[in-house]
Amino acid sequence: MEVKIEAVQLQWSEGCNIVVGQSHFIKTVEDISEILVSSVPGVEYGLAFCEASGPCLIRTEGNNEQLLKEAIDCARKVSAGHSFFLVIKNAFPINVLNQIKNCQEVARIYAATANPLQIIVGETNQGRGIIGVIDGFPPKGTEGEKEKKERKEILRKFGYKF
Repeated sequence: MEVKIEAVQLQWSEGCNIVVGQSHFIKTVEDISEILVSSVPGVEYGLAFCEASGPCLIRTEGNNEQLLKEAIDCARKVSAGHSFFLVIKNAFPINVLNQIKNCQEVARIYAATANPLQIIVGETNQGRGIIGVIDGFPPKGTEGEKEKKERKEILRKFGYKF
């Protein structure tokens, strides 16, 4: 059996984040939507889930048409069964990631990022699957005292530390 491997570049609106994962059931779109709106008041999102059996549709939910369009575009580009693509605005993945991980249908999270993201996809005669991700860029060095201070300041600016 031959396997073709490719890197798929994803794109979404600046100032937003994406969560890419794998789930096993169409109930996922409603459950993740409920997690979002009950966890972060004012969150805007678009969610696309690639159904892997039956009609094999891209199932969707969202409250922002642009983000929904972007999530669907990511799902179409990757086209891997049971994968989901969640584009969020007015929230960070840290605000919802544990709740999403605890969702009954969610099998794994591949990435949660605002960085440029490539999905490594394997394809066989049966279909496509996510092998892994390239999230952002490689390290350019090690932080010094100045960078440590900046890191601590940004965490306090965002309200994640006192």
